[in-house]
Amino acid sequence: MNRREKMGEKRALLIINPISGTRSKQGLSEFVAKRLSTIGIDLETKETKGAGDAYQFAKEAVESEYDIVISAGGDGTVNEIGNALTYSKTTLGILPYGSGNGLARSVGVPQEINGALKLIEDGHIIDSDRGLVNGKPFYCTFGIGFDAAVSEKFASMKRRGKITYIRSAFREFLNYQSQAYAIVIDGKVITQKAILIAVCNAPQYGNNAYIGPKAKLTDGLLDVTVVHAGDLFHTVLMSIEMMTGTLDKDKEIGTFKVPSLSIVRTKEGPVHLDGEPMQMGKHLDIKCERGVLKVFAPEKQVEFIPFISPIRAILDDMRYDVMDKFRKK
Repeated sequence: MNRREKMGEKRALLIINPISGTRSKQGLSEFVAKRLSTIGIDLETKETKGAGDAYQFAKEAVESEYDIVISAGGDGTVNEIGNALTYSKTTLGILPYGSGNGLARSVGVPQEINGALKLIEDGHIIDSDRGLVNGKPFYCTFGIGFDAAVSEKFASMKRRGKITYIRSAFREFLNYQSQAYAIVIDGKVITQKAILIAVCNAPQYGNNAYIGPKAKLTDGLLDVTVVHAGDLFHTVLMSIEMMTGTLDKDKEIGTFKVPSLSIVRTKEGPVHLDGEPMQMGKHLDIKCERGVLKVFAPEKQVEFIPFISPIRAILDDMRYDVMDKFRKK
């Protein structure tokens, strides 16, 4: 019995966000269809044209009992698809074509197309948690404060990529002031003045920036990171700590794990869910839903090691960039 016969015929939908990230998606549909056909997966492709399209396409795939929905986009696209697939039998596959690819990196999906497709071929699945904020889902991070303000500005810019994001963050930092928050856990109120609060289901924002380095997608808990200081020196130091995975060691930062919490702020304003900005009110109720989304992932989950894991990820990114360029040729 060959591999195709063993798996049986399956149906998959590839959803491409044509404007996500900076990598070309030309010929992607044909490449993926040819690759997956060898293991008995029949592929259909749809492209998004605006917000909500990915959710609608994925919802229709679930209703039509597709086995797999594959996201070719960033964390915003993954968020929409994941929301449609939650509590279903349909499994999410991720091809990292966004600016940060936070969930893909957190799951262990290679940034290079062949490696990402191999996870789907191998067929190992994890049951991932998700977070909810006032009923709105996130799979990587929810944030208020400075990072939400940056996400709001970044979303309005025509050019994407790391450099654009860094410029946006620096400009926002020059005028940003810390805010007062009340964090409620099990009826106990903790008052904090913070430049940002990040609630993490996954360890990173994307681009190997570890805002919650100990967060796990399958533990039923959310990792909360409260950044107190906002001066230039500490912001530079915090950036280094995020890239090395040592942020939780910083004395100016509070961290804790909880299944649920509430955050009360003095006024409504911007928040972000998986990097996508929106407006929310003063009172934010946040909880973790355990094991609600099936995702293709490596069979062996590599334990995160500060310094070592981030350096390995950066080197892998460089190698995958080279491999991707050769594939286009």
